[in-house]
Amino acid sequence: LALKADGTVWAWGGNANGQVGDGSNSDRNVPVQVSSLSGVVAVAAGALHSLAVKSNGTVWAWGHGGYGELGNGSALDRNVPVQVSGLSGVTAVAAGSYHSLARKADGTGWAWGWNGSGQLGDDTLNPSNVPVQVLGLTNITTVAAGHEHSLALGSDGTVWAWGANNRGQLGDGTTMPSAVPVEVAGLPTASAISAGNWHSM
Repeated sequence: LALKADGTVWAWGGNANGQVGDGSNSDRNVPVQVSSLSGVVAVAAGALHSLAVKSNGTVWAWGHGGYGELGNGSALDRNVPVQVSGLSGVTAVAAGSYHSLARKADGTGWAWGWNGSGQLGDDTLNPSNVPVQVLGLTNITTVAAGHEHSLALGSDGTVWAWGANNRGQLGDGTTMPSAVPVEVAGLPTASAISAGNWHSM
């Protein structure tokens, strides 16, 4: 995905699930404009789905929806953007393999999609096709999403992680998954975060 200065979004590559967002399911080897999106300020790409934040704080999603990762109340793929239900005031988004994250201007975290390892952070393992609030996060500045784990950066420089932990990706000194955020050990002054499939930075 690419966000242009004029607020339009462009995409290319594999498109079997509509993740390019041009209304087709044909792969694109050069950029094409994502349909009906303007005023975008941030984008994120997951394994098979895409996210965008508009300047009005709404979130839009397209591509694979089978696990609810589009957040529009369905489990259907969409090859054009659909609005994520019930979210406003969003400033940042992140896309994992089959889940999505958002940070609202009030400092709260929200998540939707697959939840088999607790990556939604709502203290369940239940998937959700609409956003649910991540428990215990009140002053975060951004989010990041890995394969089945999630990260958040606190305004105080702390880092929080939840979801799968089989490779130690939560950074809490264990390999036990957590369905609620746990603090990453020894990082009191972080300024940025990123998540790979099975590791975190």
